[in-house]
Amino acid sequence: MTLEVDGIAETALQRLRERGFDAALATVTQTLRREVNIAHNEASLLRSGEKHKLALVGIKDGRRAASEGSDASDAGVAALVEELWRSTLAAPQDQANALSAGQRGRFEQGPRAGDAAEITGAARALLEWRSRETPSMMIEEALAAHMHLRQRTLTSGGSDLACDLGWYEFGVFGLAREGGQASSFNYAGGQADSLAGVPARFGAETMMRALTRQVRTRPLAERFVGDVLFTPAAVNDLLGWLMQQLGDGPLIDGSSLYRERVGDLIASPLLTLQSRYDAPGCVPLTADAFVAPAATLLDAGRLTQLAPSLYGSRKTGLPHRPLAASGWELAAGTTPLAEMTAAVERGALVDRLSMGSPAPNGDFSGVIKNSFLIEGGCVGAALSETMIAGNVAQILRDVAAVSRERLDTGAECLPWLRVPGLHFS
Repeated sequence: MTLEVDGIAETALQRLRERGFDAALATVTQTLRREVNIAHNEASLLRSGEKHKLALVGIKDGRRAASEGSDASDAGVAALVEELWRSTLAAPQDQANALSAGQRGRFEQGPRAGDAAEITGAARALLEWRSRETPSMMIEEALAAHMHLRQRTLTSGGSDLACDLGWYEFGVFGLAREGGQASSFNYAGGQADSLAGVPARFGAETMMRALTRQVRTRPLAERFVGDVLFTPAAVNDLLGWLMQQLGDGPLIDGSSLYRERVGDLIASPLLTLQSRYDAPGCVPLTADAFVAPAATLLDAGRLTQLAPSLYGSRKTGLPHRPLAASGWELAAGTTPLAEMTAAVERGALVDRLSMGSPAPNGDFSGVIKNSFLIEGGCVGAALSETMIAGNVAQILRDVAAVSRERLDTGAECLPWLRVPGLHFS
């Protein structure tokens, strides 16, 4: 069925007002999904699904609460409003609580109607390629899908935000096996306006070939200090730590390394990080209902802004500069990946970091997985039981080269980075 997203959002907001909230927000979301699932190297399921979500937020006397439900009927909306009212009255008071006001935006992009032939064709192409090129690679789970998202958000302060988005998704997760030996698991995937070129897109072919080489691994012969060539997947982990440092938690508790560093050179001049909110499946809206303007977060290594939410801004007194949750790209460099690899005398090509959460100052020590030794500029054996230690903030400052090539997964478009001075053990 087609959900009356606009009408339900308007009804929900009206009920929130009538109940007596000082400020209120209502979001109605309809998601239509058509997908082919693959399990254990075989297509396992072709299905279509529809999900509805009603999300409400209320503030009363400085107390804030949120509730979610899937029943968009009049009775369902009324019940959810009552649930929210009880939760709000029981919440702690905090005068920093507030909701967006005066935000307006309509966003439409991507293919809203999915092509079943494109979805099934992508799944078939993946299975045929695996059987032909990497037969020892076992696909534990994979999917090819089309998503259609319709959403409307209204607030009592006059914000009115809507989006109508369509995109395709592709993902593959698995490992390689030979006899009694197996590699680590790994994943590749992304979002796009089309699934043409699968599985070459999103780095899936590269990941699957690498897994077949990671069945037989070797530990390091000795500890050393060397270079790390971070793949885009590992670069995404580094940027995730940076974004967290710029957000509410560390800014409010005072642990952020960057609270007083806006305008400073905090990373290598080779790094320019900017938004790409028009990428498939992305939209320039924040979780707290603000339109996020285009942003260059790192400008040749220089930090341009922090990223507190409205609540974080009111709590800390820092300027509110909205950033969307996804849609980022790191500018390409000028060095071909092959030249970057050749420049590494001793080090590793690292695709996945298993390091948990770094310390507040950025220190970390973690196992590198799905990684290869590099010696004399050549990629060698797959590594096992190998750890690296360093500091994420220092890594961002010490980037010595950025690849000309980038991996575009839709929500992110990232290059490879070469960083010297990491401790291997």
